[in-house]
Amino acid sequence: MRSFVVLILLFASVTVLAKDKPKYIVAEIPQELRQNADAVFWEDRSSFQILTKSRANYKVFRAVTIMNANGKRHTDVIVTYDKLSKVVSIKGTIYNANGEVIRRTKSNEIYDQSLTEGALFSDNRLKHIGLTHGAYPYTIEYEYEVEYKYLFVIPPYVQYVDEKVSLMKSEFSLLYQKDLKPRYRTTLIDKAPEVVDLGNNTESLTWSFENLKPIRMEPYGPGFSDVVPSIHVAPSTFEFDGYSGKMDSWDEFGQWVGKLNNGRNTLSEATREKIKTMTANLPSTEAKVKALYEYMQSKTRYVSIQLGIGGYQPFEAAVVDQTGYGDCKALSNYMVSMLDVIGIKSHYVLVNSGFRPPRLWGDFPSAQFDHAIVCVPMEADTIWLECTSQTIPFAYMGSHTGNRQALALTPAGAKIVSTPKYTERENQQIRNARIRVDDHGNAIAHVKTTYQGLQYENHGLDDILGDTYDNQKKWVQNTTAIPSFDLNKFTFVNDKQRIPAAVVSLDLTLNRFATASGKRLFLSPNIMNKSTIIPEKNDNRKSSIVLYPAFTDVDSISIEISEKLYPEFIPEPVTIESVFGRYESKFILDQGQVVYIRKFVRNSGEFSADTYQDFVDFYKNINKADNIKMVFVNKT
Repeated sequence: MRSFVVLILLFASVTVLAKDKPKYIVAEIPQELRQNADAVFWEDRSSFQILTKSRANYKVFRAVTIMNANGKRHTDVIVTYDKLSKVVSIKGTIYNANGEVIRRTKSNEIYDQSLTEGALFSDNRLKHIGLTHGAYPYTIEYEYEVEYKYLFVIPPYVQYVDEKVSLMKSEFSLLYQKDLKPRYRTTLIDKAPEVVDLGNNTESLTWSFENLKPIRMEPYGPGFSDVVPSIHVAPSTFEFDGYSGKMDSWDEFGQWVGKLNNGRNTLSEATREKIKTMTANLPSTEAKVKALYEYMQSKTRYVSIQLGIGGYQPFEAAVVDQTGYGDCKALSNYMVSMLDVIGIKSHYVLVNSGFRPPRLWGDFPSAQFDHAIVCVPMEADTIWLECTSQTIPFAYMGSHTGNRQALALTPAGAKIVSTPKYTERENQQIRNARIRVDDHGNAIAHVKTTYQGLQYENHGLDDILGDTYDNQKKWVQNTTAIPSFDLNKFTFVNDKQRIPAAVVSLDLTLNRFATASGKRLFLSPNIMNKSTIIPEKNDNRKSSIVLYPAFTDVDSISIEISEKLYPEFIPEPVTIESVFGRYESKFILDQGQVVYIRKFVRNSGEFSADTYQDFVDFYKNINKADNIKMVFVNKT
């Protein structure tokens, strides 16, 4: 009997030892890291190992407590790969608030799918696991490993993945052969890495951080990448799908890109003759460039190509000419090749795209680009060409690639250049309206608005200009900032100049345009351009104020009043001046009508944090002026 009891106790002891020891106990998270946090990372470790100039290994381990439903966005684990990379392993575990295992992912819960979307040629794929649980808080732990058969882009370390996230421990390591030592650039990180000699000509750099509280993105501030500490890494010597190169300098980087493009500018003899005939009698270099650009637009369409080295190497010009499609690299190379036929020198240019102009680290040669365009140097000017759109006006960069630095590949080497900057003088919205108001406050209006420069893109206007009647009507209905109106008629006119403009004309019926109260009519003359910006209060502003783009709005509203009405109150002129811009409005009485004129010039730039209250007051005053009303009294 005693032996049986001993066996039971021994079995119970083995069972306890075999059970996972609780970890990630939520109650043990320091209170200061829980405060204002949707998620708390216990550990965030990543390491990148350079094995050769064409082989590397990347490992990631993370454990994060999901504090509430807002933190759920951190439960999707996505690992991308392609034919030159391989996901060696990926796994995940979910723990409850007491640190006990709820479940571990099984192989059939790892989803493998293509990254192809729409008209896209790609070998990019992803593996995905979702680590969700119904009761908050809970913790997820996951790790994965990726092998790369190339060395060109090295994943960066970004300290915070999002707002309202805190970190208990965070670590980033680089391991490499000493003769393949990479370069790195830190942003908002002053800490030097720990350097360890691992023997066998191998070395490591490791950055470690602890107890990092959540960050808060402030409105009208710098972009996420400008305020989050990060470490960006680039190789000095590398190989990508058989193409070796260096990037210690921009010229070396440009030479490697040039090697990818080399020999891909050949066009058939028939096409060469067609290009020469098409441009032979045109009067100027600009006219010839424009003719070929618009020919390319009419002949081709954009299709993204992401097949191995094809993510960086363009199709041959002859292939684009024959098939009529290509990605930004192929279409830009095609444009350069056509210009070369008639002796016009142009440059293939790499640029980073996006609405807010990104920074280019000129002191850190690396793969900082996601797009290709073309520039044609002229004696007095440079022509810039966006080759992926069938509709964009000739020589217009717009918000997608304008006002930023780029890398031009020239015969004299790679050079950092600046794309066109569109100022408040080009970015204009000019509105003229005639409104006739009856005795009851109802009105009919004819409104003509010219959108120029970057304002040509307002609410996607540039995309709708060549669209169907129904879609244009929806655009008008969705973007006309009048509470209630009937749309009687509209027209669109597209003026595709180097600084493009679109003219939208509207005929509207405005029921209850003015508010009647007894014998009085209260009327707000600013019918379509009232400022709605209300910056939130922030007494302890940390970051600078970033405004982009600069623009000018001018509204001239002519209001015809019934003879039975006379003005009881006409507001005084308003002028508001600030480093952020200038606003002015005034009223002119002229033979039975009131003309309201409003002009607002908004500056762009980066302004110091201590001017934030001035910024708030600036917009408060504009909002007040925009909502002012005139008062008319009925004589009868």
